[in-house]
Amino acid sequence: MKFEASKVAALNRLNDFVENNLSEYSKLRNFDFGPENRTNISCLSPYITHGVINEKEVIEKSLNKFSFSKNEKFIQEVLWRTYWKGWLELRPNVWTDYLVELNKIREEFKNNQNYINAIHGKTNIECFDQWVTELKGNNYLHNHTRMWFASIWIFTLELPWQLGAEFFMKHLYDGDAASNTLGWRWVAGVQTQGKHYLASEWNIKKFTNNRFDNIKLNENAPPKISEKTYSIIKQNFSNKDINNRNLLVFENNLSFETGDFKNNNFKKIYLISNKNENRSIKLNEKVIKFKSLLIDDQKERLKNNFIDCEVLDISEIKNIDDDVIALYPTVGENLDYLNSKSLRLDFLYRKLDQYSWQYCNKGFFNFKNYIPKIISTFN
Repeated sequence: MKFEASKVAALNRLNDFVENNLSEYSKLRNFDFGPENRTNISCLSPYITHGVINEKEVIEKSLNKFSFSKNEKFIQEVLWRTYWKGWLELRPNVWTDYLVELNKIREEFKNNQNYINAIHGKTNIECFDQWVTELKGNNYLHNHTRMWFASIWIFTLELPWQLGAEFFMKHLYDGDAASNTLGWRWVAGVQTQGKHYLASEWNIKKFTNNRFDNIKLNENAPPKISEKTYSIIKQNFSNKDINNRNLLVFENNLSFETGDFKNNNFKKIYLISNKNENRSIKLNEKVIKFKSLLIDDQKERLKNNFIDCEVLDISEIKNIDDDVIALYPTVGENLDYLNSKSLRLDFLYRKLDQYSWQYCNKGFFNFKNYIPKIISTFN
């Protein structure tokens, strides 16, 4: 299972999935048939995470094929990431606190044998060990498997969810601060207080077509407890003056030519690369390479459209002399770097985010009621 780092590959995968497999998605999406057979899911998240294709493109393509009612489950899954991002934007201290906790726990567990066994796939839980190999080899896991994996990590292996979230972030091509951190919090039971996700032997066997033996898990563990609560912080997601400025594009918006601002005039576009030197969570070299290749692919497309552009390391932003505005990088490592260097930039926000994030103040079940309204804004 390979992810080619290009817009062409992303569009080919989208078109192939919509034409051949979308019709069965809601019925088959929870099955993990193994990395050799991913036809029941789209595998688009590594591209959506980096903005190589966006939610709008994916949803419009699906609606051109089938009605909303037939597509509803697929559209909900596409917009989960939008929801998680919005939820975290309204409570950015969840990410900040996570990094503080991670730093402390990292030191405590660096010689813990359970932890060492887990990250090397030597737990004697057959399915878990195979998923570790798959994660490191393919930099991707099925969504249902991510839930099983996190549950086993937290409740059977009794390891901190913070370290598990770091392990995923290191290796996943589609890792982002919101989906990854909040997903692990949800499994642990601290995202929705008291509601956790417990993996079970029967569930894993059913949805993997009995591919695994030796699935002895703690199926009665109580949820983890956190005494921290997070109030919503009111944010302003309105756009500043745009034209005749230099534009910064981070790794989450790598398809300028199909974005909201393609018709605006910018002096120059700087594609911002963020290597491990400036990250709190050091990414696997394959993930760094994937990001770098996607940035290069965007650069080629811009140059083919005669747009002046340059790839710039994040540490070089301070050296840009002219007036600068940036596509908003969202809560995470890139925004952390800007804040740590007191680089106060004007931001541009996608219309989808501006409209969707107002509905992220509560849970997803509330958010999904607004999905038809959200889609109507661009359809």
